[in-house]
Amino acid sequence: MKKIINILGVSAAMLLVFTSCEDWLDMPSESKADSSTVFETVGRAEMAVMGGYSWLHTQELGYQLLMGTDESASTESNSKYNVANYDYTNTSSMLSSTYTNMYKAIEYANVCVKNLPEMSVSDSEKKKVDALLGEALAIRAYAYWNIVRYYGDVPYTNVPTADLTTFSSSRVSRDIIYDNCIEDLQRAIELLPWKSEGMVATPERFTKNSAYGILARVALYAAGYSLRWDLNTVPYTQSSLKIAQRSDAARIKELYQIAADACKAVITKGENKLLEDYDQVFRDLGNQQYNAETMLEYGWYSTNGPDVRTGYTNGIPTSGTDNEGLGKGGSQMIAMPTFYFEFEEDDQRRDVSVCNYGLKLSTGNNAYQMNTFAGMGVGKYRINWKKVRGSSDSKRDFNWPILRYSDILLMYAEALNELNNGATSEAKKAVEDVRLRAFRNDAAKVGTIPSDYGDFRDYIIQERKLELSNEGLRKSDLARWGILVDYLTAEKEKLVQLAKREGRYADVDVYRAYKLASTPSFADPTIALPYISMTEQDLVNMGLSEDALTTLHTLNSGSKGALKTNFFEADGKVYFKKEDVPADAKKVEEVEYTILNMFSVNSIKQKGNLCVEDVEGLSANNAWITGKTGVFYGMKKNMVEILPFNTTNIIDVNPGLAGQQHPCY
Repeated sequence: MKKIINILGVSAAMLLVFTSCEDWLDMPSESKADSSTVFETVGRAEMAVMGGYSWLHTQELGYQLLMGTDESASTESNSKYNVANYDYTNTSSMLSSTYTNMYKAIEYANVCVKNLPEMSVSDSEKKKVDALLGEALAIRAYAYWNIVRYYGDVPYTNVPTADLTTFSSSRVSRDIIYDNCIEDLQRAIELLPWKSEGMVATPERFTKNSAYGILARVALYAAGYSLRWDLNTVPYTQSSLKIAQRSDAARIKELYQIAADACKAVITKGENKLLEDYDQVFRDLGNQQYNAETMLEYGWYSTNGPDVRTGYTNGIPTSGTDNEGLGKGGSQMIAMPTFYFEFEEDDQRRDVSVCNYGLKLSTGNNAYQMNTFAGMGVGKYRINWKKVRGSSDSKRDFNWPILRYSDILLMYAEALNELNNGATSEAKKAVEDVRLRAFRNDAAKVGTIPSDYGDFRDYIIQERKLELSNEGLRKSDLARWGILVDYLTAEKEKLVQLAKREGRYADVDVYRAYKLASTPSFADPTIALPYISMTEQDLVNMGLSEDALTTLHTLNSGSKGALKTNFFEADGKVYFKKEDVPADAKKVEEVEYTILNMFSVNSIKQKGNLCVEDVEGLSANNAWITGKTGVFYGMKKNMVEILPFNTTNIIDVNPGLAGQQHPCY
């Protein structure tokens, strides 16, 4: 990874002058860094290819575009909150870095795709050059997928900028772009080595394994639904808007077959596998340790390259300042409160994906702090799982999981279901493998996997959420299934039910008590803080004072909603009052616990608390969920499934896009 990032500056400088036709100030030609000299040696050519990788991930992908689903929500009160809740009305400040950065990667790839085949190399170097060409093709396809899944029809070019006759480009049909990406990936697969061949040392570069996986992903998107409109009438009109698949049914089936075959190739090869411990996947990402499950990662190291801030904006909640180690950080987002309850009790993915604690930092006195339902963090990118902080508080050197083997299994199952109008035994086996790992190979807990087409599709939609949460796929996955707005509207209703403790949430515990048995540190083995569920009656039985009860029932300011008290531990059990401890107990210890009202708020800024009406003495406040700027407040069907272009950074710099803004904006 260091090699990829550290050469970025050199590669970028090379790319800037690839188009140069004249010597600079009459310098000798051997000093030029144009295409002819860059591609004179395999080593220099490799540097050019590596330059493309650095642009394949952005802060937006792990921040604004990560939030606003049934997995995570924004805690802020700014434009990032607006975007996370589908308010795209201010197009002059809309997102643009993912769009522009992906085109940077595409330019690197286009230059390399043109020049690599023209290199004069020895027979021993030919295989290496072919592999580099495969990487460039895969980089280009992945970058276009990232643009198209959010913006739909966009400008397309597969040649270097220097070779273009015009620098003005209009929108091109996403179907054409996806089909070209598929051709690029199929060609890349022919050229790339398997990971076991050892030509690349890390999953931060494409191999045949990961190219197959990205091919399957692109094919599923190409076959799926998206918000479409007539490109032939400019400026665009809203009358042609519709959520639909491409019109060619035969091609759709062919795309599902491509996806299934690609996944099958990886499964059959047998080089990749699921790790036994789900948390180890993400501990490894934070420490640049490579394993057989994570097939493609975005490598982030030191202060060079794009500032993606993984583990900072999407990390676990922290407060205070720790100058000695862990460092202050986010979180700017929380796990959606309902998400925690989507997991079954023994599913090991729950406490990895949803972190039930935050870090209270102070020099020499770090501590855990349990999170409320409206304050649980995105748990996969937590700072205390790293061995060191990273380059700074915000630059934590945490790799991003682009592709994991579990995704291969779930895509395989989904494609087979589409091809066969129902789940085959192979499809069910693929999902079963993912769930077996979730329950540590306890087959009795996996549950019944349906066979009916619709039921299995819903099962896949749910299982992808549980397995791949906050890995950057959910929002565009919901869009490609054609259900984004309807699905999230139902999710908002679930939030209201949780706040009222109705329906499936009727028995959710209001209070949890926990103790601080240890302090957070680097390489922390902690996954979740243990707790004791408590009821209103338990509080009454404890004989708490009116002031103490008021503290627990005051939900949304300062330290309210939490109360420190002493419990009594004896022979492995916990007693709320000393008189309840059996007389024959061998060892009794008085221990400080914190009782936390789980419906209070310790992370959502200025948005109220989780409770929407008076329930068991909890005060009413519905601003965060159902207010005018509550969850998903800007969401409108046939509108938000595709992002509008940023007028300043996208439309205004490309005359070819004049009149080609999203028709709703």
